[in-house]
Amino acid sequence: MNRLVAALVGLTLGAVIVVPSAHAATIATGARSLESVNFPGRFVTAAGRIDPVTSGSTGAAKRDATFTVLPGLASPSCYSFQVGGMFLRHYDFRLRLDVNAGTPAFRQDATFCAVDGSVAGSISLAAYNYPDHRIRHRDYQLWLDPYQDTAGFRADSSFRVTAPWAPKTNKGPVLPGLYADPHIVNFGGRYYLYPTTDGFASWSGTQFKAFSSTDLVNWTDHGVILDLGPGVSWADNSAWAPSIAERNGKYYFYFSGGMASGDTAKQLGVAVADSPTGPFRDALGRPLVRGGQFSGQAIDSMVFTDDDGQSYLYWGQGSVHAVRLNSDMISFDPAQVRSSKPSGYNEAPFVLKRNGTYYLMWSENDTRSEDYQVAYATGNSPFGPWTKRGVVLQKRTGQGILGTGHHSVVREPGTDTWYVAYHRFAVPGGNGINRETTIDRLHFNSDGTIRPITPTL
Repeated sequence: MNRLVAALVGLTLGAVIVVPSAHAATIATGARSLESVNFPGRFVTAAGRIDPVTSGSTGAAKRDATFTVLPGLASPSCYSFQVGGMFLRHYDFRLRLDVNAGTPAFRQDATFCAVDGSVAGSISLAAYNYPDHRIRHRDYQLWLDPYQDTAGFRADSSFRVTAPWAPKTNKGPVLPGLYADPHIVNFGGRYYLYPTTDGFASWSGTQFKAFSSTDLVNWTDHGVILDLGPGVSWADNSAWAPSIAERNGKYYFYFSGGMASGDTAKQLGVAVADSPTGPFRDALGRPLVRGGQFSGQAIDSMVFTDDDGQSYLYWGQGSVHAVRLNSDMISFDPAQVRSSKPSGYNEAPFVLKRNGTYYLMWSENDTRSEDYQVAYATGNSPFGPWTKRGVVLQKRTGQGILGTGHHSVVREPGTDTWYVAYHRFAVPGGNGINRETTIDRLHFNSDGTIRPITPTL
């Protein structure tokens, strides 16, 4: 049952308020604008108001009146409303735009459940954590007020969902919402993205999702494919930096996880499914790489499969560890692990091969720093030795693009066209736990070196 429908009987100052005719409504996700029912031509804006917007309005005014509608931060059956890296939330019963603090309180304050509005086709928005309160306008300002069973209140709290005033014309972010550490791959001619779900304090998310696309622009959300805790006995926190590989019709999903309390060391796991969109089940019932088994944090796993079919596992913060995977894809010989630390290496190793040359790429600096960036080296085997070639992806402060890192690379099948997926601070207002995923082209020079990547909006 929809949470709002179950909770539309609320308590305010000890009185029971029954909201009549409250039927759950739906909103299509993506870019949308919200027009006042009783003040046509006025739209909900990022300023926490209803303001007039017309075809002659400035681009900034149109952008302020355009929200990305997402599944609710606190409940996927409700909704959250994002502009850039910030979310519409209530604070002291006023509506305003804020950077996601990643706390349970923020997620609840920024989640609203939709019910039928006062006229056909309109919606009203009730607060997830105050289900007897609805967003309404007073003197053109947006407030969260207790429901009143009057025609005036119903009209003041009703909005028409319209086409966006500022339809998306730029390339990034490619996924609506906050996602980081994207792993991109192509299976059977379709692209898949597996990111870290971002926006949680201390990166404490628990769920992994999958997205797919045929054109790298329009992405289908396949929902949660693995949930730590319910799906993993040894981790209930820190669902970070996944990657995936296919062998013999099975899909192997490698991920980082840890416990929220007690021994919180990060560990690597592997899950398996019959489909790239899951659902995935823990293949071992224990970590594939235990915390403390090798130097540095056991995070940021990646699998590279060579032309001969041999797969290699890479991981590590502080040092990069590499080892041949056994044919079952869920085990290896610990004695065969090779460790190294290229100059500047911090985390997020990624390996690819082109024209007989192996490329080891990684992220430098801290993900919380605007100077997070990607460097690479070349070698003649999956284990190197590696010769550093330089930094290929870094911030563009003039464009407001910061913290560019933790990337992955995919080749368009049958071509020499390559793409890089990576995260950056959400634009605007993002930071090291409020990051978004984007994609740009990756080009090789004639000598096989990688041309510096220009991050774009």
